[in-house]
Amino acid sequence: MDATARRPPSKKDVFRVVSGNFLEMYDFMVYGFYAAAVAKAVFPNDNEYVSLMLSLATFGIGFLMRPLGAIVLGAYIDRHGRRAGLVMSLAIMSIGVALIAFTPTYASIGIAAPILVLIGRLLQGFSAGAESGGVSVYLSEIATPGNRGFYVSWQSASQQVAVVFAAIIGVSLRGFLSEEQMLAWGWRIPFLIGCLIIPVLFWIRRSMQESADFAQRAKHRRATLGEIYRSLLQNWAIVLRAVLLVTLTSVFFYMITAYTPTYARQVLGLSAHDSFVVTVCVGIANFIWVPVMGAVSDRVGRLPVLLTFSVLIGLTAYPVMAWLVSDPSFGRLLAALMWMSFLYGGYQGVMVVTLTEIMPAEVRATGFSLAYSLAQAIFGGFTPAVCTYLIHETGNRAMPGLWLACAALFSIVGTLTLYRNADIARRGTAAVTPA
Repeated sequence: MDATARRPPSKKDVFRVVSGNFLEMYDFMVYGFYAAAVAKAVFPNDNEYVSLMLSLATFGIGFLMRPLGAIVLGAYIDRHGRRAGLVMSLAIMSIGVALIAFTPTYASIGIAAPILVLIGRLLQGFSAGAESGGVSVYLSEIATPGNRGFYVSWQSASQQVAVVFAAIIGVSLRGFLSEEQMLAWGWRIPFLIGCLIIPVLFWIRRSMQESADFAQRAKHRRATLGEIYRSLLQNWAIVLRAVLLVTLTSVFFYMITAYTPTYARQVLGLSAHDSFVVTVCVGIANFIWVPVMGAVSDRVGRLPVLLTFSVLIGLTAYPVMAWLVSDPSFGRLLAALMWMSFLYGGYQGVMVVTLTEIMPAEVRATGFSLAYSLAQAIFGGFTPAVCTYLIHETGNRAMPGLWLACAALFSIVGTLTLYRNADIARRGTAAVTPA
């Protein structure tokens, strides 16, 4: 192992690896924020509900590619290294960003417009399938002893920066452009900004050093793809239980970030400006709570934090949403989302590091990525569409809270069944610093 692999991790190491993660989440956020505008430009329909559902469904379809990306790119990361795999995922992601940014309208090229946007979303989903897993695994492998939860939490924290950045752009555009201008061409500006920062992100990520843990294992023996996939099959039960843990964070994140602007405007009748301001506040609060709770889990353990926040989410999600819709206002939306942000940050701060610890080393990136992407594909990516459908069918504007409470129940079951396994419990305990 070379000297660079042995040196202590620095802030620059963390920044280099999470930079691409920022782009992934930024682009997902701006699509969710401008779903209604994309619907009018690319999915025209006389029925506004159908048009919006087509746009939201395309948002969700991108998540269906995540499991494939997890298996293909995750195995590449486990075989060829964290750095090589993360550079590749950024390249694929960049193509998807450009496709959505430059696709002409339906009025200009007809059916080719939604097809190109769909291809862009599929490429984004494929790359994202391994992006979060690769970043989280890299951070866990460079973490200093007793601080793994804090280090890994920056994978999610970087995504919160993307949420804030995307929302600030949304607030700014609403201040300078009219509604007609936003629908006609203004919605493209955030995607074009994403394209402009791609070269910078490539330069940053290519300067990454391989993690010492992987470099040491690869020096002795590099696993074949066949061995990686066989080990993954042997550990299918761990992956399945991990999916239950990720389901809650998947539903929660996309509900309080990507779906918030659409929900606030079209369901609660609030202004676009108010919804984006609240989203900025949510992103800032998430950015604070995620690393704080990751550090807390380093001291008190993963299990207590996971269970505490899962139960709190299950008990309070629907009542908070019912309180919000009983008298919608900017103040109530902000208060409800701040509570949701605290719960999300508390859970997410420990959930991600838990996944890196429960997966066997030889399939750490593949197992993590597959569990994460399956939950995103089945539940998270379609959360905006599911919430819209539930409200439309029941007439109950608080139904997103019930959807979130169900996800919390999945997490409780997954957590309890995972920690019944003595080996998994021992891995988690070994990573925790005694108080």
